[in-house]
Amino acid sequence: LDPSLDTWDFSSPLISLWINRFYIYLGFAFGISLWICFQIVIRKQLFIFKDKNSKDKSVPKATRDLMTNGYIALQKKDIFVSGVKIFYGSQTGTAKGFAASLAEAVTSLDLPVAVINLQEYDPDDHLVEEVTSKNVCAFVVATYTDGRPTESAEWFCRWLEEASSDFRFGNTYLKGMRYAVFGLGNSAYASHFNKVGKNVDKWLWMLGAHRVVARGEGDCDVVRSKHGSIEADFRVWKTKFISRLQALQKGEKKPCGGNCKKGQCESSAEEEPFESTSEEESGAEDHQNLNSVVDVEDLGRIMNCVKKEKREKEHQQGSSALVRNTAKAEAPERRAMITPALREALTKQGYQLIGSHSGVKLCRWTKSMLRGRGGCYKHTFYGIESHRCMETTPSLACANKCVFCWRHHTNPVGTEWRWKMDQPEMILKEAIENHQSMIKQFKGVPGVKEDRFEEGMMVKHCALSLVGEPIMYPEINRFLKLLHECKISSFLVTNAQFPVEIRNLKPVTQLYVSVDASTKDSLKKIDRPLFKDFWHRFLNSLKALAAKQQRTVYRLTLVKAWNVDELQAYAELVSLGSPDFIEVKGVTYCGESSASSLTMANVPWHEEVVHFVRELVALIPDYEIACEHEHSNCLLIAHRRFKIDGEWWTWIDYNRFQELVQEYEDSGGSADFSAKDYMAKTPHWALFGASEKGFDPKDTRYQRKNKSKDISGC
Repeated sequence: LDPSLDTWDFSSPLISLWINRFYIYLGFAFGISLWICFQIVIRKQLFIFKDKNSKDKSVPKATRDLMTNGYIALQKKDIFVSGVKIFYGSQTGTAKGFAASLAEAVTSLDLPVAVINLQEYDPDDHLVEEVTSKNVCAFVVATYTDGRPTESAEWFCRWLEEASSDFRFGNTYLKGMRYAVFGLGNSAYASHFNKVGKNVDKWLWMLGAHRVVARGEGDCDVVRSKHGSIEADFRVWKTKFISRLQALQKGEKKPCGGNCKKGQCESSAEEEPFESTSEEESGAEDHQNLNSVVDVEDLGRIMNCVKKEKREKEHQQGSSALVRNTAKAEAPERRAMITPALREALTKQGYQLIGSHSGVKLCRWTKSMLRGRGGCYKHTFYGIESHRCMETTPSLACANKCVFCWRHHTNPVGTEWRWKMDQPEMILKEAIENHQSMIKQFKGVPGVKEDRFEEGMMVKHCALSLVGEPIMYPEINRFLKLLHECKISSFLVTNAQFPVEIRNLKPVTQLYVSVDASTKDSLKKIDRPLFKDFWHRFLNSLKALAAKQQRTVYRLTLVKAWNVDELQAYAELVSLGSPDFIEVKGVTYCGESSASSLTMANVPWHEEVVHFVRELVALIPDYEIACEHEHSNCLLIAHRRFKIDGEWWTWIDYNRFQELVQEYEDSGGSADFSAKDYMAKTPHWALFGASEKGFDPKDTRYQRKNKSKDISGC
């Protein structure tokens, strides 16, 4: 043996490891090999899984099966069309017959079908349901006398028109709904041919609905009919509709089945907002479409037409300049406030214009209360009957250009009356007649209560706040006297720029002053008044208000990030005018406008309005929060003199007011009276803190089913 081995200690662990190092190396190598093999298998499986998914994407979903325990699971069939609803508006029965024929053809596809008379359908309640129903809606509508819808479709068309131009609905309200339209008409009436079908198609598109097939147009004039008769026109369109319906059943989104070349698919034409059947029609309706789409809340888009007319008028005036100069010594005839283009646009959008400077329109709260769906905040705060309230104005002109103006500053402006003037008797007579005419249109409308319809025909209240500055009208006192002689209460709103007129104003049921800001800089920024001495006029108007004996109100419109941080300044203005009541309302966003930078970010939440009111009341010790109308995002602050024995008396005894104002007139103004002489007790449900939040329990609260857009503050 090697003598050197004697020096080794074989009990040492290190020596054992050294001697068995070969086995250790072998173990390490085996472990690494297993790890490498495992990684290879995992990567291979992942690759196969991804490859399978990519292949699955190219296979229709209905053909993909799940393997479970060696057998194929039952296929779950996707439903792309759950049914078809066919709506018709018919006068002579032709449209109704076409609807029945279309229903029979749809039934052959094994699809549920419903045929609905538009007279029995309430779009306000049910149309939005089609957004998620997977139904396809077909509208078969006839055009009646003078391009109007048939009696059965009149309410549906009026609702659809108003909704399409109402910023509260927006262009996504019916997004997801699928529809098709077939119109019936007679081309002998060229200016009105198929007007109702075109409008229904247009209004649905404007609300975001998707047109699945091009609009069909049936022509009763066999000479001009494309296919020889209106029946043949309908058969051709019906064939297209059924073919498209079959494609939709298969899940195809395009009529071509997706096999078309890019950019050449017919479906691209289906989303055009306005389709024409001829070049002549397209050219003839350009100007008409422009005016028919624009509502008074968004008239900015028609100003080009107004300006064009103005240039033409100036040109005509220039050609007769010599005649005018010759007659310069004579008193010149004043111009009408409303231009022909503006008159045409406003009339088409539901505004009943009176004479040359007045107007009346049906308030949405009037419609709401006719149907038992609640009244406006004036009903909650002061007890007016909203369905008996007429919203009008004797002056469309205004001296401000407020950033939140819902007319987008397209109404006339001025600092003094410089237009031709109509007599107050004529204005009131036509205002009542036009208002009653608009109420009559609700006869037979689904949901309208018969008793309220009858009451609505008798005007009891007049809100002089529709458009412009009513107090600018030189005969405003005569107009108010006529109202009171008709036993109609008066609610007059002014923008606090005419202090002399406020002082000279005879008693009104309730006089409002808009206090949109509390400092000179913010008032200039928000109201953008025309007067250079606007702040002096503003303060003097509040002082003039303090001298009034009848009910007075400050109306505060909160614009977030603009005027909500001026609490102390607001408190000082309250002490200046000593109003009986203070209405605080969050601003209503009325859509985009190049004339205003206001956005939805400037609209306060109701909780923010409540917080502002609490802080303001803490600075004005003679006032408390009295009432609330959550739906209008509005609260009422009242002076403590209207709180008697712990109970609020903010409502109005309208019969007593009429007695008092008659005594005032009979005495030549010597028998004065005060706000407390015609107050009435406020019901519990109208008070701040009540569970009803200002909603009358006699009515039924209606919530829109489409919650994609918040319209609660509008």
